Amino acid sequence: MDSNMRQITLHTLVLALVSFFTTSCASDVFPKAKNVSWSSVNFKSMLTWSPKPTNYSYTVEFSELSQDRERTPYCIRTMDTECDLTAVLKNLKAYYSADVLSEPMRGVSSDLVEFPHVSSGKFSPYHDTDIGRPEFKIEVSSDKRMTKLHVTDVPTALFDDQKKRLNIRDVFGDELQYKVIYRKAKSTGKKEMLSKKSIIEMPDLDRGVGYCFNVQAYLPSRAANKQFGELSSVHCSTEENTTVFEEYGTGVITGVIVFILSAIIVIVLVIVMCCRRRRRAENEGKEGLALNGL
Repeated sequence: MDSNMRQITLHTLVLALVSFFTTSCASDVFPKAKNVSWSSVNFKSMLTWSPKPTNYSYTVEFSELSQDRERTPYCIRTMDTECDLTAVLKNLKAYYSADVLSEPMRGVSSDLVEFPHVSSGKFSPYHDTDIGRPEFKIEVSSDKRMTKLHVTDVPTALFDDQKKRLNIRDVFGDELQYKVIYRKAKSTGKKEMLSKKSIIEMPDLDRGVGYCFNVQAYLPSRAANKQFGELSSVHCSTEENTTVFEEYGTGVITGVIVFILSAIIVIVLVIVMCCRRRRRAENEGKEGLALNGL
C-alpha cells in the first residue's frame, strides 16, 4: 500500500473516531427525550415528554405533516417537560407532528450542528381531542307530558377573533350529537337515544315516574375510539303522585263522565220502557179475564 492510500485510510479512520466520540459526547450531555406524546382535552393540546432536564434544555418544533417546522417562543430551551400548542395549531382539521430537541441551557453555547431529537406521532385537534363531560338540566312540563334535557355545550380552550371562547357546538356544528342513556329511577333497565340538538325532547316517558339520565357528546365521523365524549354525571327527575286529572287530562275525564251519564240515562230509559210494557201487558191480561167472566 503506497503512502497516499495510507494517508487516506488514516484520515478516514480519524474522521470516524471524531464522529463517534462527538455523537457519544452529545448523547451524554444532551440525552434524548423519551415518551413524547400528545394529550388534548376540549382542544387544549399539550405535547409532553420525559425526563426532567438537569444541565440541558428542550426545544419543541412542530408542523403540519409535510410542511416546514415552526417554533413557539414559550417552548425554546425550556426546562419544562410539556409544551402548550393550543394557540398555534391553527388548522384544527390538519394533522401535526412535533420534534423535541435536547439543547444547551439558555446562555450556553455548543459546537453541535444538529442536536439529539425525538419525533412524536401524528395528531389532529379536530379528530383526536377528548371531549369532556357535559352539564345538563331537566325540565318537566306542568302537565307532566314532556321532559326536556337542556345540555350545556362543553366550552373549549379555543377563542375566535373577538376573543370569545368557543364551545364544542361552535367547532363541530351539525356534526355534534348527544347520546342519552336513561332509565326509570327504580329500575336498572337502560335505554338509549341520539339527538342532534342541545335541547333534547323526550315525550315518550311515563308520566309522573322519576327517570335518571346520563349524557355524552357523540361525533359519528371520528374513529370508533374517539366518537364518544366523557359521560356526564347522573341527574334524576322527581317522581310525583299525579292526580287522575293530571294523568289523563280534563278533556278525557269529561268525556268519560259524559259517556257514563249517557249510559246511565239509556239504562234508565230502557228500564222505564220495560216496566211500562210489563204493566200494559198485565192490564191487558186483567181486562181479558174480566171480559171472559161476563
